[in-house]
Order: sequence, then C-alpha cells, then structure tokens
Amino acid sequence: MLKTFRIGGVHPPENKLSANGKIIVLTLPEQVIIPLSQHIGAPATPIVQKGDTVKAGQLIAQATGFVSANIHSSVSGTIVAIDNVTDAAGLSKPAITIKVEGDEWENGIDRTEKIEHNIALSQEEIIKAIAAAGIVGMGGATFPTQVKLTPPPGNKAEFLIINGVECEPYLTSDHRIMLEKAEEIIIGVQILMKAIGVKKAIIGIENNKKDAIAHLQQIADKTPEIEICPLKVKYPQGGEKQLIQATTGRTVPSGALPIAVGAVVQNAGTALAVYEAVMKHKPLIERVVTVTGKSVKNPGNYLCRIGTPVSKLLEAAGGIPEDTAKVIGGGPMMGRTMLNIDSPVMKGTSGILLISDKEARRSPVRNCIRCSKCVSVCPMGLEPYLLAKLATFNLLERLEEEKVMDCIECGSCSFTCPSARPLLDYIRLGKTRTGAMLRNRKK
Repeated sequence: MLKTFRIGGVHPPENKLSANGKIIVLTLPEQVIIPLSQHIGAPATPIVQKGDTVKAGQLIAQATGFVSANIHSSVSGTIVAIDNVTDAAGLSKPAITIKVEGDEWENGIDRTEKIEHNIALSQEEIIKAIAAAGIVGMGGATFPTQVKLTPPPGNKAEFLIINGVECEPYLTSDHRIMLEKAEEIIIGVQILMKAIGVKKAIIGIENNKKDAIAHLQQIADKTPEIEICPLKVKYPQGGEKQLIQATTGRTVPSGALPIAVGAVVQNAGTALAVYEAVMKHKPLIERVVTVTGKSVKNPGNYLCRIGTPVSKLLEAAGGIPEDTAKVIGGGPMMGRTMLNIDSPVMKGTSGILLISDKEARRSPVRNCIRCSKCVSVCPMGLEPYLLAKLATFNLLERLEEEKVMDCIECGSCSFTCPSARPLLDYIRLGKTRTGAMLRNRKK
C-alpha cells in the first residue's frame, strides 16, 4: 500500500500537460532584471555599479546576515541600472538590470556534460560552497539552503528527505529534471547527506510519476542509503510536514521546524543545484520553469536564466492565448496572479500558468452552510471557516490561539467549499497581520 499523510488532502485534476516533452533551452533575452531579494530573509547588497561589465556566474550582490543569499549575474553584459523595478505582484523592489552582450562565463565554472562523482569537500566546505553559490529552496519557498543545513544548537538531523512530489496541478519541472538529470540529483543528495552528517535519505515521489520513480530507483540501486519512496497521489503532499509524515510516519509539532523530528527537507531541484554548485562550481543562475495551460500552444519546461522576463517564456510557449484571463505564477492551488508579465524569472519561479476566462471565473459566494468540508480536508487539522471569519473581523489574538500560523496556504479549503467562499484569501490576510503582530511583540 502506498504511503501518504494522515489527515486532510484533496484530489484536484492533475492536468500535467507538459510532462512528456524534454526540457527546452530558452535563448538569451536582450536584458535581464535580477531582483536583490529572491529568497526568504534579508535582501542581498549590490557590490557592482551602473556601467560595470559582468560575466555569467559573477557575484553581483552579497548576502546580508545569516538568513540571506548571494546573487549572481546570469548573463554577461553591462549593468544599465540598479534601481527599483515592478515585480509580478505590482510592487516596487530593488533589482539590477543587465544588458546582455554575448555569453561569457566566470572562470572556474565547469560547463561540460561530464558527471563528477568524487565528493572531495568536507562538511564545512560543502556548506560554504552552497552559501557562496546562492542556493535556495527551489520548490518555491526559497529558504537559503545553507541555513537549513545548519541546525540550531541542540538539534541533530537523522535523515534527509528529498521532495520530488510536485503535487501542484499543471507543474512538471521537477518531474522532467528527475528524468533528465537523475544521476546529478542522486549525487546532489549524497552531497546534502554529507553536509548534515546523516546516513539515510528518502526521495518521496508521487505515484503519477512512475517513469521518474523507476529511473531514480535504477540509479539509486548503487547507493543503498538512498531510498526511493513512491507515494499515493494526494494534494498537498509536497508540504514539508505532510511529506515527513508520509515518508517517515513522524509528525512535526505545531510551531516547530522539521529538524524537531530529525528531518531536513530539500527539493529535487535544490539537490540538482547543489550538485552543480559543489561539483561544477556553478552558482544558481538558471532554472527550469513550466509554462502551461489548457489553451497554451506549446506547453513545456524551459531552462532559462534567472532574470529573464516572463513575457519571453510566454512567447516561447506560443504566446498568450486569446481566451487567457489570468497569468499565474506557480500552480492553480497556491500560485498568485501576476500583474506584470515583464517581471523576471526568479530562483523560486517553478511555473507560469495561463488560465481561461471560464476557468478563472469564480462562482457566486454564498453563505457558509457549516458542512465542515473545509475542516475535513485541512492537512494541518485547522478550522478554515473559523480562521476566515476571525480574519474578517481582524481578531488577531484569536487567530493566534487558533494556530493560523500553522496554515500552509495550500488552498484545499477553498477548493472543496460548496459555497465558493474565498477562505484562503481571508486566511492569508489574517496570517499576514498575525505574523506582523507576533514580530512586533518580539521587538
């Protein structure tokens, strides 16, 4: 019997339209816009100036503080601006704009296809190399990887879990890299195991990716310390706490981090980036992005440089269909509407979804009928109807008591609500305000 997490979960249509085509390398754009904050934590500080020439892979902004990440140029060319730009949400954020001139890479980066197996670096050297390369969580959370690999005092990792679930409908970028870069991912897993000092790793993959499961099992047979764990298809299995429970049976307590139960979780894409950083000396300057939608002419997975305008990805996929009502950054369950399609691809950009007017149209909101469906599907054991109501009235202390900060914003509640109530919208608002209250309280 396939493993899965214990409570809640839903089964939205998978719509994995782009799963079967090979990764397509996107041509370089005329310019890139590289935001200084592509990660959770403090924005990076620029170390270059307008008019400087840079190479692909060159450090252009340094991490500020412990929870931060380095930023590198993804192209070679001239810096034309260091100023605020409009991001996907329509907000003004600091960024470095580079005019592309050729494709010259920083010295020392190995761009050959040869796979390197000998992990010569020590535990400390691996963590330093990962930090230097600006690696962050590639599944969308963008938590600086070197921080995850440095557990707080008194905590010790027992096992590494690799998230190859990709449970969000439509998205297939992780699926494709597990098929096309499996050997590199396995070496990346071994590097991560050495970095945190564990002897066991589990790669969790949902059973709708049988080809990836079989391919990775064939390669991992040579490394018995790495287990490939097929999982029952159920959303949101890619959530850290849900994945830990599904693969190990352990439950992370409310308010605690995975390390509390001995787990460190990393995305499959992060494992690949770690391999490239440690074995190829390549910083995180490109990633695979799914561009998809039922009306998209050429749905697929595109390898593009960080900072590439989203509009260039849409052009490569055949342009924006006439019936498009929304462009979403991410998938339909957790993604957010993009207000600016000229905003750049960032380290955490996993997918771009175009949905039609028919798909985007919300049903009329009706009164809550107290059916408790939202409660039964919540994977965190919360009461979404109550959290939404408390958020409506801005009752922040009650929201704290009802553990709104445990919400992983998966959208299962909104998906299942027969009254079409925008539960997640209200809960996100309440969570944001409660989080601000808690931070002010600490100050």
